[in-house]
Amino acid sequence: MNRPEPARGVLPLDEVTSALHALNDLFEGEEELELLLRQICRQVARAVPDVDEVSITLLHDGHPHTAVATDDGIVELDHDQYRLGNGPCLEAGKTGEVVRVAVGESAERWPEFARGARQAGFASFLAAPLSVSDHLTGAVNCYGTQDDGYAELDARLLEIYTTAVEAILRIHARYLDARTTIGQLRTALTSRAVIDQAKGVLMAVRRVDEDEAFSLLVVQSQRQNVKLRQVAERFIDGVTGRGDPGRAERGSR
Repeated sequence: MNRPEPARGVLPLDEVTSALHALNDLFEGEEELELLLRQICRQVARAVPDVDEVSITLLHDGHPHTAVATDDGIVELDHDQYRLGNGPCLEAGKTGEVVRVAVGESAERWPEFARGARQAGFASFLAAPLSVSDHLTGAVNCYGTQDDGYAELDARLLEIYTTAVEAILRIHARYLDARTTIGQLRTALTSRAVIDQAKGVLMAVRRVDEDEAFSLLVVQSQRQNVKLRQVAERFIDGVTGRGDPGRAERGSR
């Protein structure tokens, strides 16, 4: 049973508002996903009342793992859910709905998980879903020691915060994709430059046209079973004195 709504004032909302501002700041400062998620856990623990420990479950194509947690003990409780195939964090991650349960209800719905959680000192659970992409979902999992569950206001505050987190994680994912693409383009441009340079030298030395020079490099690449860029680099190193010019010239014949 979830506890009745207390008279709370504006403090919790102020905490969430501050956390949202801090979320934007930490995104600008943190590049690695794990560091970003750890900051999110700490902010949830501060912003949502009665949260004692927090973890974040990520599901890659439906396969769950705990990305970060404020305490190693709740990592084990998360893993219990993964092993059993049920529990608040999995339900939130798979259904896309906020899950809010107290000790009595959790014992009825997930008896084995609830028993282990109780032994670890936790009796209240609140989990909000994360939806980052078609292949990546998850949940922010809150563990509390109180017996009377989390209030509806707690659930709404966490939902507001995780909605902002989703947006940040999507931006972060697009940023990583863009960085990967830029790296690939840079490599491709570098490869193209060195290959063109090697072709130009071969055209001058062997008195062949561009197509034949390229064919010579391709043949050598296949013969040595190495990438075309590496053949070009070795050839340029040889003719510029940074390697064995004889080997380079012999390899291009």
